[in-house]
Amino acid sequence: MLTLNVIEAVAIVGLGVLVFGLLRSHAEILHRLHSLGAGLDPDAEPPLAVRRPRPGPSASDGADVTGITVDDEPVSVGVVGARHDTLLAFLTTGCLTCVGFWDTFRDHRRLPIPGGARLVVVVKGPDQESQSRLLELTAHDAPVVRSNDAWTDYRVPVAPYFAYVDGPSGKVVGEGAGQSWKQVTSLLEQALADAEAAGGPPRHAASPRPPRDVVDTETRSDRDLAEAGILPGHPSLYPPVPAPPATQDR
Repeated sequence: MLTLNVIEAVAIVGLGVLVFGLLRSHAEILHRLHSLGAGLDPDAEPPLAVRRPRPGPSASDGADVTGITVDDEPVSVGVVGARHDTLLAFLTTGCLTCVGFWDTFRDHRRLPIPGGARLVVVVKGPDQESQSRLLELTAHDAPVVRSNDAWTDYRVPVAPYFAYVDGPSGKVVGEGAGQSWKQVTSLLEQALADAEAAGGPPRHAASPRPPRDVVDTETRSDRDLAEAGILPGHPSLYPPVPAPPATQDR
């Protein structure tokens, strides 16, 4: 009888340890999902994952985005050295949280972008995305680039993820992840304000962006000029000053 009681006590203790371990593992999983923006309450506003590099040498370096378009055409978006800032939105076709951003970007031309930056959506390569789903989601004016290299260059940890690149310096002045466009704009506005307070250039207020064809043409022009060694401030970009008319002596 004593032996049975001992066995029963050991079994109860073992079961308690097992239940405790399962509860702890479950709590850890929920914590990690919550930190990645995958909370269980759809109405809750989870904290934003933020990394705001300081301007200057400590800021992360940006990189041009090269890849292919939705129509399988080669494309290169000049980000570093551009006259304007660029907001890179890293989305995927299988991310549930990304759906809200795809819907928001459908009215891209009227969408205010912090700092007056241009918006470029970056998805992964064809081997990691659903082509049919991508065609369904990209019914908007925002440029879309399929590029695995860009995800590596910007060390994207999760989707959706955003990186704001200062064009002239090529530095990433703000980056982070959020569940809504409201959260992302709040993050970016704070990052830009911090960068300006630390001595960075002032940015324009958020403004609607031009249509996609205008942005694409501007991107190609910037890229061609940069490859030719013609950067902002180059004398060839400005018309010659006409000489004053000659005066006749009387």
